[in-house]
Amino acid sequence: MKTLIVYAHPEPKSLNGSLKDLAVSTLETAGHEVRVSDLYAMNWKAVVDAADYGPDASSPLRVALDSGRAFDAGTLTPDVLAEQEKLLWADTVVFQFPLWWYTMPAILKGWVDRVFTYHFAYGVGEHSDTRYGERFGEGTLAGRRALLSVTVGGPEPHYAARGINGPIDDLLFPIHHGILYYPGIEVLPPFVLYGADRMTGDDYPDVAKAWEQRLLTLESTEPIAFRRQNFGDYEIPSLHLKEGLEPAGRTGFGLHVRG
Repeated sequence: MKTLIVYAHPEPKSLNGSLKDLAVSTLETAGHEVRVSDLYAMNWKAVVDAADYGPDASSPLRVALDSGRAFDAGTLTPDVLAEQEKLLWADTVVFQFPLWWYTMPAILKGWVDRVFTYHFAYGVGEHSDTRYGERFGEGTLAGRRALLSVTVGGPEPHYAARGINGPIDDLLFPIHHGILYYPGIEVLPPFVLYGADRMTGDDYPDVAKAWEQRLLTLESTEPIAFRRQNFGDYEIPSLHLKEGLEPAGRTGFGLHVRG
């Protein structure tokens, strides 16, 4: 298995840093190939601008179209091209980050904004009466798996169905479904550590054991059963879920998960 770890935390000695290091050692010991994109260590540029697209940047800038034109021409900046190559190389992508203000750190969102360009991660495939492009289960990155490893400051009950912060599955849905599943990546259930701000050194051995177990079962873990866009569950072109397919009483983001 070839695994890319995309890591976003400014402190190498943090819990996130320890989990990243443990992932590398665990997977390599098991015989897997591992590459790491340590975004803070790389001084990753988090903002999209015309410089990303070189001679293919238009004026005024049109981010989607310009990024696709630069991708097609091979004129994206070297840092973006390198990350795209890593994604194409990988079988599995692990994202290691803290949940900050209910989402990923800005540097990681900037990695997505710059790397997931038009014609690479979206804007591909046939548009017709029966298909709406290759996305949500199809696409350039189909055949790969991804896992979010997320540390959360608050206790687990705060992220339950009736918790004040909302269910963790809902908070992660925009990343799971909207960023990863959109270009075809199968998404594994997340590894979430709650109460990270109160964790002590005495707690870490149990955390490490649980994390190692998840890592060693990446290939056998069933992905989240998101519905595929072009395979009969959705009306096209409205992309509304067909009536009667939802389990009784299910609403919201859960509509887009089978079973």
